[in-house]
Amino acid sequence: MIRSKIDPKKLETLIEINALINSNYTDVKVLLTKIIESATRLTSGEASSLILVNPENNKLYFEIALGSKGPDVKKYSLKMGEGIAGWVAANNKSLIVNDVESDSRFYSDISKKVGFPTSSILAVPMRLRDRCVGVIEIINKKDRKNFTDEDLQWLEIFSDQAAIAIQNAKSYQRVQEEIFLLKDQIHAERGYHTFIGDSRIIKEKLEIAMRAARTESSVLLLGESGVGKELFAEQIHFNSQRRNNPFIRVNCAALPVNLIESELFGHVKGAFTDASSDRRGRFELADTGTIFLDEIGDIPLSVQAKLLRVLQERTFEKVGSSEPLRVDVRIIAATNKDMEEAVEKGAFRIDLFYRLNVLPIYIPPLRERRDDIPLLASHFLEKFNSEIKKQIKGFTPEAMEALLSYIWPGNVRELENAIERAVVITQDDYIKPAALILQSYSGNREDYSNRTLKEAVNLFKKQFIKNILEQNNWKQTKTAKMLGIQRTYLSRLIKELEINR
Repeated sequence: MIRSKIDPKKLETLIEINALINSNYTDVKVLLTKIIESATRLTSGEASSLILVNPENNKLYFEIALGSKGPDVKKYSLKMGEGIAGWVAANNKSLIVNDVESDSRFYSDISKKVGFPTSSILAVPMRLRDRCVGVIEIINKKDRKNFTDEDLQWLEIFSDQAAIAIQNAKSYQRVQEEIFLLKDQIHAERGYHTFIGDSRIIKEKLEIAMRAARTESSVLLLGESGVGKELFAEQIHFNSQRRNNPFIRVNCAALPVNLIESELFGHVKGAFTDASSDRRGRFELADTGTIFLDEIGDIPLSVQAKLLRVLQERTFEKVGSSEPLRVDVRIIAATNKDMEEAVEKGAFRIDLFYRLNVLPIYIPPLRERRDDIPLLASHFLEKFNSEIKKQIKGFTPEAMEALLSYIWPGNVRELENAIERAVVITQDDYIKPAALILQSYSGNREDYSNRTLKEAVNLFKKQFIKNILEQNNWKQTKTAKMLGIQRTYLSRLIKELEINR
């Protein structure tokens, strides 16, 4: 026990830190640094470290290192049982070594590499439920004095405080992750988990997705914007062995270029100007589960190399850190871009493309599966009837004809928006064509009146091809692929039908 006469300054420091621990103080790194600074000052040490045990690889990492060589020390790690700190962690016991050169447990490599001579060490374990989760180590007592049993007892009190701070931080982090996952689940429950489709082609694609779900391979979902690639990603996850683990969605196109690396892989405090605390990235949150990278083609080249490493080795470093993290994540990517064209132009790494393209699944556009339109329209009508508090019974035959004859450049997403608008506008029992506001439908019949069959067919071809060209930014190779014809034949049709941009 500490002698009955307690130093008022030491007691004041303990009370101050306890108050911080019991407050709503969420920056655990700053709090731990305060604890180590106080422990170093009150034990008269020249330098100190807080070293955490990683139970996954049984190694010790320098979380905090104070002193003139602190930044250099943080680059290193220890094996369990290696050095004084490793021995303390392995045996879960405190240790005073006032002559390190005469102690066989002393590991001199780090001291020599950073150029900080070490003569004495005081080290104590940090315990959570009697399990050692880290070590606090004080290096060299000032004026070349020896560390005492009283120093050790004070340091053990500080180690208890540090352990409580870590436990509080883990609890807070766990709650934050649960909130994140609950938000994700709520997002999914708002219609995302309802898979609607009964056409032959969509059933074939769904069967391919089910076979992919039984593997651990990466999947690349291809198709136009709005076809439902996210729904296919969900079906793959929810039919896989990872179904009870996290499913994390990332829209790569929506992330600012300067923040995408931090969003995906996390960062440590001080990694950049606004990094006021450590942050876990989406890959870390998706550990043991699935991460869905939508619009993968928008990831900048600077981040693609790091993504390739995750695919190959399942490891990465947070922004601002050199310590590798290992994750067990299944990757499903999606894009509406021509990835082969992006590779040819040098905008996307070919090795990353091959890694992602292990199981490619092309999701057909809505115009290629018109049998699904009545089913989808009824589903969206029911959904918006409930949300907008209406009781619309269905669609007039003319409205359904309009839905079936429309080209749907925006696919299922555009259909959903059209039905929502119609529900808002409609005051009758049934939705009429005018309420759908489909631009290409209005006046369509008049365009074909008083024309020969050949003229009507050519007009339809012209309108149809122009719509697909506009959808693909007038890229003929991609348009020809979607139309199922040769590029040379498309060029001839553009000339013959006088299709102008």
